[in-house]
Order: sequence, then C-alpha cells, then structure tokens
Amino acid sequence: MEVTGYTRLAGLIAKPARHSISPLMHNTAFKANNIDAVYLSFEVEKEQLPQFIKGISAFGMIGVNVSMPYKLAVIPYLDELSEAATLIGAVNTIVPQKDGRLVGHNTDGSGFMRSLVDSNVEIIGEEITVIGTGGAATAICVQAALDGVQKINVFNRQGEFFTQKQQKINEIAQKSQCTLSLTDLADGKALNKALGNSKLLVNATDVGMKPNEAQTPIQDFSAFHDDLAVYDVIYNPRETKLIQIAKEKGLKTVNGLGMLLYQGTYAFELWTGKKMPLEIVKPLVANS
Repeated sequence: MEVTGYTRLAGLIAKPARHSISPLMHNTAFKANNIDAVYLSFEVEKEQLPQFIKGISAFGMIGVNVSMPYKLAVIPYLDELSEAATLIGAVNTIVPQKDGRLVGHNTDGSGFMRSLVDSNVEIIGEEITVIGTGGAATAICVQAALDGVQKINVFNRQGEFFTQKQQKINEIAQKSQCTLSLTDLADGKALNKALGNSKLLVNATDVGMKPNEAQTPIQDFSAFHDDLAVYDVIYNPRETKLIQIAKEKGLKTVNGLGMLLYQGTYAFELWTGKKMPLEIVKPLVANS
C-alpha cells in the first residue's frame, strides 16, 4: 500500500521499542483489510510522554499501543479507562474517539489467556504462580481470576510499592472468585511451596530480556515438576534462560509471542472494528 494524503498513523510507544514486531503485525493486517494506515514504533523518553499523548489526537492517529515502561504512566493523560483497564490499573491500548477523547484499554490479559489455548495449557480451576506485579503481571492476574483460575500466588521483590500492590491483589480477589496472595520473592520456601502446587509459572517481569539474557527471575528450580508449565512473557529472546532451564527439565514452555499476537489482535479490533487476519499474521509472528 502506498502512503497517501489520507494515510493514518498508528504506533507503539515504549522504551525500548525498536525490537517490536507489532509493526509487522499491524501493517500486514491494515493491508489485508484495505485500511489506509501505517504502524510505527516510537522510542519515547519519559519526559516526552505528555507531549506524545497530546499528539495522538492532534495527528488524528488511528490508535496506539503502550508497552514497558509506560503502561501505568499514560493513565493520567487519558480521558477514560475501560472496565478491564480500571481494574488492572494499566493500559496497553489507546483508542482515540471522534470527539478527541482518549480511552485506555488493556488487552494483555485476554491475549495471555487466548495464547494458553494454542499451547494446550489448561489453568481454569487450577493454581498458578506469577512473578512480578507490573502492568503485564496485573493484567494476567485479573483475566485469569475473572476466567476462573482457583488460586494465584504472586511473588515480587519487596520494595516501596509492595503495600500498594497488596491492595491491588486484594481488589482483584474481591471482584472475582479467585484466591490471591502476594509474597516477597526472597521467600524461597514460600515460592517452592507455591510452585509445587501450581500448574503454571509465569514470568511477567523483564528479567531475562535482551541485553540481560543470562538472568532469571528465580534461582532455585528444585520445585519444578512434570505437571508445571512455564510461561515467559518475554519474546526477545525467543528462549529466555528460564525457558531453557524448563525445557531441559522436560516441562512444557511458552514464550510471549502468543500473548503479543492476541493482545494485538484485540487492539486492532478496537481501532478498526475489523478482525486481524490471523491466518496471515500468525505465521509472520512465529517466524519473525
């Protein structure tokens, strides 16, 4: 498709952003649906964020994805949040309205749950363990709880926001039928007990992402068992050190490509009202 005077802009704001395969996904989907739009990646500095958000309406953008570290930071600059984004407390998709208002959505949790279907990992009615309390982790916990996961053990290093994160965990529990707990990641005994009872371990942090491929979010793997699947939301590299260790132990593993694909699918539908052509986009994502 040629860029014309009518071509509209969509994009990703993150730091880093250049590694993203979202442009490949969305530009392919725009072309397949005959939508005159182009999707770009923008590495935005923290101090530039307010100006960029203002520019969404000014430039008539069709929509924006938000990734680390801005999923929480964009909220004060938006006019409205969807129900899911409100409960999660983070935004990964911004949908401009005709009247200029900006509505924040979160499709990460839905993308995560949909990706498990592809990997034949069943967690409904089961217990899982999640490492991290950031935007992606919270989105995963919210959707998993709402969809019927029985218990979610959340672990994170104890810092200045630990109490605040505990309040969010309590809020999710109150609005679902799921039991949730938050524990200091340094408590190895508690972590191993949780892993021993879990069907799935999720790394929802950036530990292990390039250029820190040698790192893992946990160091003790003695509690890994045959019924445990390991999911790393990171997709660059495709196999993190955590995934490699899990594979060596014969466990089922999933990287973040599926979550990326399906969160993008839901975002595309919010922007355009049309379906992303998964039969075309999915192989591109898998081979990118």
